Amino acid sequence: MKATQNGSRGRPDFLLLILTLLLVGFGLVMVFSASSSVAKVSFDDSLYFIKRQFIFAAMGTFIMLFMMNLRYQVYRKSFMLLFIPVIIMLMIVPFSQSINGARSWFNIGTLGLQPTELAKLALILYLGALISKKDEKFRDFKKGLLPVIIIVGFICTLIMMQPDLGSCLVIASFAGIMILAGGANLKHIFVAGSVLTVLAAAAVSIWMAIDPKGWQYRIDRFTAYTDPLADPLGSGWQLLSSLQALGHGGITGTGFGESVQKLHYLKYAYNDFIFSIIGEEFGFIGSTIFLLVYLLFLWRGLIVALRCPDQYGTIVGVGIVSLFAIQAFINIGGVTKAIPMTGVTLPFISYGGSSLLVCLMCMGVLLSVSRESNKAENKSTNTASNRRTTTATKRTSSL
Repeated sequence: MKATQNGSRGRPDFLLLILTLLLVGFGLVMVFSASSSVAKVSFDDSLYFIKRQFIFAAMGTFIMLFMMNLRYQVYRKSFMLLFIPVIIMLMIVPFSQSINGARSWFNIGTLGLQPTELAKLALILYLGALISKKDEKFRDFKKGLLPVIIIVGFICTLIMMQPDLGSCLVIASFAGIMILAGGANLKHIFVAGSVLTVLAAAAVSIWMAIDPKGWQYRIDRFTAYTDPLADPLGSGWQLLSSLQALGHGGITGTGFGESVQKLHYLKYAYNDFIFSIIGEEFGFIGSTIFLLVYLLFLWRGLIVALRCPDQYGTIVGVGIVSLFAIQAFINIGGVTKAIPMTGVTLPFISYGGSSLLVCLMCMGVLLSVSRESNKAENKSTNTASNRRTTTATKRTSSL
């Protein structure tokens, strides 16, 4: 209490920190389970993927702890140090080597870096600073909402040049939630959203006419969603294999490491389809427990954001939690056939060094926000306690 009164920072939210580490640990375990057989055949090393993922997990944890101990106001002042390099990388990456039909990675030695993942954090910090700076002016369309829309649209355009539709949808979604949290005029949001939807549809139509082959696999994904049995050995194979994995798991699952679909039936089982392996090995009960832990993690993150006494911290916190929630919904919805598959990772769980690294960086910022939230709460508690003590002393003196 004395430290808090002297102006030092509050403690980080330990429940949120523990849940983060639990998700990272579980993700490492599942990446090993889902990738070991493929890694053995492809690289003669069953630990190939898990070793790479562990490197990013270790680096990310160290960075998270470092960022957690910085005041989050630092990110408000220095976000351009991340935002400008990310813009430059997004401009360059479309000219990089094509991997699986997309140009989204830079190779750094034997590891890969995906600028789109860094763009998510950079945009959250940028929008948080911009919206909180405008304050009441944000309700004005020209001075408030329009600049934000232009920035988000510019980032999405650069990402679509790769092309990466899934990440574009994620960014547009969490940006929309941040705009709502910032207090934008709902009428302005509705009008702007309608116009942007029409423009996006027109742009996609033109792009499809110019490059029909490049869009064919996206059309195949939608076709597989509507009727996977129409082409069971082609476009419907992945979704059918995913559903077979979930069905095979049943109520209690096949047991850890006993998945059948990961044995070269379900492609990228350790990446976009890792939830299918969770469902197969741990069944309905295990999947439900995992989802409940994930929901607890999201709920705790949202509580931390809303408790922050500063608008910037609240908006950034809401943006980070929204990023995780939207991406998890799209990933799990896709592999369970609830929505069309768009190819995004499951945060903290899927294989992907850039994704895991940025997720942990985001948590570093959110945990920094939690320290200020706890400090404000402790001050409030101390003030109330001091008032009660003073009142009790006065009563005792009067007696």
